[in-house]
Formats: sequence, structure tokens, C-alpha cells
Amino acid sequence: MRAQEIAKSSELAEGTTAKFMFVRGGKPAEGFVARFQGRVVAYENKCRHLPLTLDYADNRFFDNTGKQFVCQTHGAVFNPADGLCVRGPCEGASLFPLEVRESAGTVWLHAGEPQP
Repeated sequence: MRAQEIAKSSELAEGTTAKFMFVRGGKPAEGFVARFQGRVVAYENKCRHLPLTLDYADNRFFDNTGKQFVCQTHGAVFNPADGLCVRGPCEGASLFPLEVRESAGTVWLHAGEPQP
């Protein structure tokens, strides 16, 4: 699998997110990448309670404090560092992590399948 460019490092300041598309099982899927405590993390954009996106298509994943991700539909709260749901209807479940690397000013996805 080839790496997929998903964001420029300069566009991903602390506490910000960016969405991207990737392929899993031959089907398109949406992911999001965030910079949290200086580290880049990425997850599939799907709540573990019901298969709905965490954001309302507005690229808002962090809560008002900027310390946790929140599902805008169900109010489930997730740790950005590991994707674990710490409060809400899917407590104890985790977001599906995606392997990303930051290199030469670019964030690359190293999971999923190549896009056609």
C-alpha cells in the first residue's frame, strides 16, 4: 500500500483537525486527523455507539476545552490520545485508529487501501 497525503503539517496546529477520505474493504470511508499535545493522531470518523460521524460535517471534533473529542450526536466523550470513550453510550469502546506519520511537513496515512 502506498502512503496517502492527508494534510500539510502547517495546516494542523495544536487542537485542530482535518478530515479526509480513504478506502477500507473496497469502500470509501471518512477519517480525521488531529494534533493533540504535539502529537498527530487519526481515527475513522465513526462513533462507536451508532455508525454516525462524530462531527456534523463541520470538522468540529474537540469539546469546548480542546481536551477531548465529542460525538455531536450522542455526546460520547473520547480521549484524543488513544480514542477510548470515557463517557457516554459507548463507554469503554474505542474509535478505530488509523496509522499516520508526519514527515517533511506532511501528514501521511499508512492504513486503508490506495484510492483509485
